[in-house]
Amino acid sequence: MTSSSASRAGGPPDSDPAVPDRPSVALQRIVASIAELADDASVPRNVRRGAQSAIDELAKRQVALDVRVAGAVYVLDDLANDPNLPTHGRTAIWSIISSLESLP
Repeated sequence: MTSSSASRAGGPPDSDPAVPDRPSVALQRIVASIAELADDASVPRNVRRGAQSAIDELAKRQVALDVRVAGAVYVLDDLANDPNLPTHGRTAIWSIISSLESLP
């Protein structure tokens, strides 16, 4: 074994595709935005529960990121169509969906 292969063997696992991805900073910010919506008392209770459901979708670590994002977008899109949702809540949901769709 050469010295370069020995250093790679003990190197950081981030480049190893077998290692599950860690939550990115962008994903953490998105989850924080959804949590803020879930804690907003001015939005209907079903929207707050739905926001928590979107967080739960994103937290499923055993599922691929693109599948988690699709699940969260589906839940949030359904919430955005709620006629009782105040305008600021709908705008926040659209912003969150946009951020989710821009994740790599």
